[in-house]
Amino acid sequence: MKPGRVIVGMSAVLLPFDLEGKPDWAGLERLVHRTFEAGLTPALNMDTGYGPLLTHAERQEGLKIGAGLAKGRKFVAGACVPDRPGDPFQPEAYHQEIAAIDRAGGVPVIMQSHGLTGLRGRELVEAYRGLGTHCPRGFIAFELGKQFSSAGEIYSLDVYRELLTLPKCLGAKHSSLDRMREWDRLALRDCFRPDFLVLTGNDLAIDMVMYGSDYLLGLSAFHPEAFALRDSFWRERNPHFFALNDWLQYLGFLTFRDPVPAYKHSAAQFLHLRGLVAHPGVHPACPRRPGTDLDLMRPIAEKLEEMMTCCDPR
Repeated sequence: MKPGRVIVGMSAVLLPFDLEGKPDWAGLERLVHRTFEAGLTPALNMDTGYGPLLTHAERQEGLKIGAGLAKGRKFVAGACVPDRPGDPFQPEAYHQEIAAIDRAGGVPVIMQSHGLTGLRGRELVEAYRGLGTHCPRGFIAFELGKQFSSAGEIYSLDVYRELLTLPKCLGAKHSSLDRMREWDRLALRDCFRPDFLVLTGNDLAIDMVMYGSDYLLGLSAFHPEAFALRDSFWRERNPHFFALNDWLQYLGFLTFRDPVPAYKHSAAQFLHLRGLVAHPGVHPACPRRPGTDLDLMRPIAEKLEEMMTCCDPR
C-alpha cells in the first residue's frame, strides 16, 4: 500500500438521454463542468458516454463540449471504431478519431475494436506503435473485459510489458474486474516504467488506488465530488478515506452487477435522483435496471451527501 500518494483521477462522463432516446447535450455539458470543477479529468465518449454506439458526428459534439469547458485543463476521450466480429483492423478509421480528439485538445483513449483485438503479439504492439505516431499528446491504451464489450480483450503480460516500451503510450486503463491481474500490471509498471499510468477500471475494487493504481472509472460519473474528496483524504492520510470509499464501493457493487452494461442506466437513475440530469433516459441499445433500484440508491445518495458535509474541510 502507498499512503499519501497523489491519485490521478479520470472520470468517464455519462451522456444523458431524454425519455425518447435522444442525447441531452445540455445535460452532458453540466456533467462535464461538474467533473472539471471537482478536480477530476473528464473522459468523454467512453463506454459510459456510449462512445462506440454514437455516430462520428455525435462524438464530435461531445468533443466540442469538452473543448469549450477545458480552458487549459486536461481531458481525455475515446477513439472509437465500431466494427463487427471478423472485421480487419482499420487504422485509417482510428486516425480520423484521433485527429478529431487532437483538434479538440484532448488525449485519445484507444478503445478496443474487433479488428484491433483480433491482432496478436508483436502485430498488436506494432498497431499501437503506429497509432501513437498520430497522437501528438500521447495516448492511453485500454483493456476491456468481455462483460463490458464483445470486442474487449485483456492482454497477456507479455503484450502489456511491450506497451510499457512505447513512449507515446502514457498509460492503460485496465477493466478486467480482477485484482490479481491489476496487481501484476502494477508490478511490471513499478519495475520497468514508474511514470506509466495503470488506470484501474475495476468498479468492484475502487480501493486499488491504495496499491498504486490511478483510475479511469465509470462509477465516478455517479458522484465525481465524492471521489475527489476521497482522493484528497488518501493524499492527506486522513482516515475518513476508508468510510467514504466503503460507501462508494457499496454503490459500485449495486450498480455494476450483472448485466454489467446496465450500469449506465443506474448512473442515469442516480444522477436524476440527485437532480443533476433532467431524465433517467439511456441510449436505446442500453439494458435497463428496475425502478425499484431507486429505493436502494436513495439512502446511498443521502449518506454520501452527509459525508460530504461533515467530512469535507473545505
